[in-house]
Amino acid sequence: DAGEVAARMAELALGAPAGLVPDMGGPRIYPMNELMRSYLHATGRRRPAIPLWLPGQGARAIRNGANLAPEHAVGRRSWEEFLAERVPAPGANALSAR
Repeated sequence: DAGEVAARMAELALGAPAGLVPDMGGPRIYPMNELMRSYLHATGRRRPAIPLWLPGQGARAIRNGANLAPEHAVGRRSWEEFLAERVPAPGANALSAR
């Protein structure tokens, strides 16, 4: 969550020098296909999901979880909470236009 990250950055910037600090992770790890499917569901869209293998060291690192920090899961806001706040329910715009 950007708000949680911003609060942590402000805390670090205003605090005493801390050097290298632990990474910050969210409350849960989601597979990419679950993120995509839940987003499509929240927006009322139906799209086919096609697995895509990405080559290279960067993609391999992401597949191996190098971008995750489960040992520092201090974030509180879940993906589901983010979707509920940011993505209008399907048909919400049509109702508000009446």
